[in-house]
Amino acid sequence: MKRKLYIFLLFLGIIVIEGCTDLNEEVLDETSSTGLTDKQVADGILAPVYAPLFNLLYHTNYFALQEISTDEAILPFRGGKDWGDNGIYVGMHQHTYNATDPNLANTWGVLINAVSRSITAINTLPEVNDANKDVYLAEARGMRAYYSMVSLDLFGLIFVKEDPKATSTILRGADALEYIKSELLAVEPSLSTTAGPGRLTKAAVWGLLARLYLNSAVYRDRYATSFNFASDDMDQVIQYCDKIINSGQYSLSADYFSVFSNDNHTNKELIFALDQRFDIPGSHNRMAYFSISGDMYPLANAPSANGTDGPAITSDFYHTWTDAYGDTDPADIDPRFYQKNLDPTVGCISAADYKIDRGILRGQQYGLIKQNGAFVKCDNGLYKIDKLYNWTRSRSDLAVDFKELVDYTADGRDYDKGYRVEKYEFCTKTTDGRKIGDADIIVLRLADIYLMRAEAKLRKSNDAASALVDVNTVRASRTSSNGKAVTPAPALTDMNLELLFRERGFELYWEMVRRTDMIRFGKYEGTWTEKNDSNPQKRIFPIPQTAVDAASNIPGYLAQNPGY
Repeated sequence: MKRKLYIFLLFLGIIVIEGCTDLNEEVLDETSSTGLTDKQVADGILAPVYAPLFNLLYHTNYFALQEISTDEAILPFRGGKDWGDNGIYVGMHQHTYNATDPNLANTWGVLINAVSRSITAINTLPEVNDANKDVYLAEARGMRAYYSMVSLDLFGLIFVKEDPKATSTILRGADALEYIKSELLAVEPSLSTTAGPGRLTKAAVWGLLARLYLNSAVYRDRYATSFNFASDDMDQVIQYCDKIINSGQYSLSADYFSVFSNDNHTNKELIFALDQRFDIPGSHNRMAYFSISGDMYPLANAPSANGTDGPAITSDFYHTWTDAYGDTDPADIDPRFYQKNLDPTVGCISAADYKIDRGILRGQQYGLIKQNGAFVKCDNGLYKIDKLYNWTRSRSDLAVDFKELVDYTADGRDYDKGYRVEKYEFCTKTTDGRKIGDADIIVLRLADIYLMRAEAKLRKSNDAASALVDVNTVRASRTSSNGKAVTPAPALTDMNLELLFRERGFELYWEMVRRTDMIRFGKYEGTWTEKNDSNPQKRIFPIPQTAVDAASNIPGYLAQNPGY
């Protein structure tokens, strides 16, 4: 009897698939003469190029660097017991990070590995007979450019080589910028228009080019007192944003939180994202569990799936919302702030109907009550819903009642401090809450494209009227929440760079763009909760000391960034 094999493809025994959109395992007949089709060989070469995205988009890697270093997120030493980690999250927030920070080292390692895998694929794909190899080659080369772009943004340098056995050339500043730009431009004609959002497409490259041109002034002169946003660069931002908007392939979602829900892979707002469908190896639920309380259990069928009392939003960021809307609660006027899913007055609820709230979570939280390893049920067999307390922290006296105040004082770091964020939906298929994710983690989406175009118009010619249209288009699109019609955020009547920065915070919070935005808008040296460092050298992170030490056999090859 023929035995069928599920192939997680090994190519020449050296490349392991860790998961990649639409490069899925194939069921092959064992009697096949070769065992592998040409397409499967090509798939197996390309899949490892995308796989590092799973690790890059961990909560302690790219998220920590892009969010906890800003005014959006703060992660204190919770209760003096959790998330101490030798002070690395305090250092990240206060800009006292240094070359021994393990999260910096991990992120650096992921990027180096990703570039290395891309180079291997670039050198191997030309030998494959599959008809898709030119598209795959463009994807591998484009992903190398993407990883290099992240490296330039975080660490101020990139590594360039074509021969896997050669020593890389290090490029910084304008040279690195021009290299990445040339690579993206070179691959764009060969890319698919329909393979996304988990694959690099023409539109994804247009969006990356728009982001690259928008930040070009920063990358050319990292420590400038003020950045020179060249008119030609802003023209390019507008041009590439126009191409995406006018393509007709993408649309703004009426329900803001559906953009981050478990079924978002087909959401037309996504342009480029990490494919997180639950059956793909490597998927994770980290964006969903990181911030919420350890006594919040989002799944009735998974008593082990809970939060971790991680980062909260700072009161500074919260006040950008309250200052914008005055006496009106942001939850009542802007659908992007909060989505109510759980009615605490119901008392008892079925597993199918149970769903925790999303967005920025404030005040007393309600949910499933866990006792002796199981959830408490009502007499009718439904699940009991009640006020939550910090039982898992042995603090039955402390309600899960999120307060605005959060800082590094003994009171400000307690488990009830800081408003939390549940933007990405908790995966319903996970059992431990950590592994398995269903919601694609977004790199680029259409709302960002509108906001980048608006910014470019302001920086190029102070075209406030046209920029205002773009911003209000995004605001007006959010007309639904959890299947019900809602009133969108009111239209703005004026637009300038300050308002645009605020609007990017409202639309893109928790999406790993805040640090890059703050630097571009000249705000990264500012003061906010528990942070007053004003050193412009902190605009890029230190090269991990382990990397500097490893390169020490080549004198002068890998110089540490200034100030570290």
